Amino acid sequence: MLSGTNIPSRRRSPMKDCAMSVTKRIQRLTGETGRADRPDRRSEINALRARIERILARRPQSRPALPVMPFEREVRSLTDVIAGWEAATLHGSCFVSDGLADPSSLHGNRPIESLSRINMDAASLLANDRFLKNHPLTDGLFLDTETTGLAGGSGTLTFLIGLGWFEKDGFATRQIFVRDFAEERAALSILAKLAQNKRFLVTFNGKSFDVGLLTTRFILNRLQNPLTGMPHLDLLYPARRLLGHRLENCRLVTIEEKIFGFFRRDDIPGSEIPQRYFAWLKRRDPGLISGVFEHNRLDVISLAGLMARLTELIDVPGERTRTDLRDALAAARLLIERKDDPRARHLLECVAVSGREAAAREARRMLSLIHKRDSRWEEAVRLWQEMILEDDGDRFALIELAKWHEHRSCDPERALELVRHAIDRAPEATPFEQQALVHRLHRLEKRFHPK
Repeated sequence: MLSGTNIPSRRRSPMKDCAMSVTKRIQRLTGETGRADRPDRRSEINALRARIERILARRPQSRPALPVMPFEREVRSLTDVIAGWEAATLHGSCFVSDGLADPSSLHGNRPIESLSRINMDAASLLANDRFLKNHPLTDGLFLDTETTGLAGGSGTLTFLIGLGWFEKDGFATRQIFVRDFAEERAALSILAKLAQNKRFLVTFNGKSFDVGLLTTRFILNRLQNPLTGMPHLDLLYPARRLLGHRLENCRLVTIEEKIFGFFRRDDIPGSEIPQRYFAWLKRRDPGLISGVFEHNRLDVISLAGLMARLTELIDVPGERTRTDLRDALAAARLLIERKDDPRARHLLECVAVSGREAAAREARRMLSLIHKRDSRWEEAVRLWQEMILEDDGDRFALIELAKWHEHRSCDPERALELVRHAIDRAPEATPFEQQALVHRLHRLEKRFHPK
């Protein structure tokens, strides 16, 4: 070998190392090391194999599978159970069921005919949208949906769309049913065509759920959404404001029972409806879905009843329909928030002379604040003085009158006297209220009686 000559050294191939490694692992698992096995190791493996064979020998022979008997039942068509027809569109077909609530029929304690006398001016206040007052009730579309879940998003299907509207002959309903996933586009096209002839929407929690979900379905099906920009009265929010004080919850079923006196018979709970639809997809039994149709139909009719009741509560000509003065106070709060002071004053003046002490006192408080905001000081002061004459420990009236003497009549001595009286007569005041009274007293003393 010549000196200085570089001879590459032999290197082991990585693939060969890998193969050897795998071989060693297999030998370890099987107990075959490639060398003469140790007698004790070999005997352990043989004993283990014999034990496994004995266990397998004790297993019973596999029994032949029982024959699958066909499920015999009468196959019924959807139209045998639910009145309706197959509606054909350019996007396919789906099932549609129409109904008409007779004007003379009752929904709880309310005739259907009475629901059509809704004051649209009051409805616009409920929606906080003055656009509604310019349209008749027949321009409204009542909407409620049944879906495969409450999660929303692209994975939730609206399989039943319930619609309602007022006609001369009564309250009409239309239910659009997606019998299979492929019919969704057709169902949405029917909804779009009907909604194009309406001017505003009425739902219950639709702003948070129904409309948003339908918007997603229109986008996924590449259809124009007619609900976009349509004025929307969501009855859930005014129902909470006007009726929440006497309801344990604001579910639509609870409102039906407590407000309308309407009790559903054999109704399907909303939590079972998605499972009913999935069972329908498997078995195609119309009996599974007929109860869902009835549940949805009643929901749509109840929307009309709830709209009528809520508008009556804030409609001054309909004040005789109130049986609970707390309803009037709740209505006045909503009207004040909507900046409709004339109606709010009328309601509060009626409650103030009702003879119900607690309700009358609350009405005077609210009424005095309206007068104060509108700078009608004479009326406001008169109410505060009347409240103090009836109860000389009324902290609200004492403090409001003290503010007026300090800032308007420029009588600081009288203001100080009223604040001290409020502190002396406020044993039930909260720590925060006590602190506020003491702070006001110190501020007045520092301002008008500096040391």
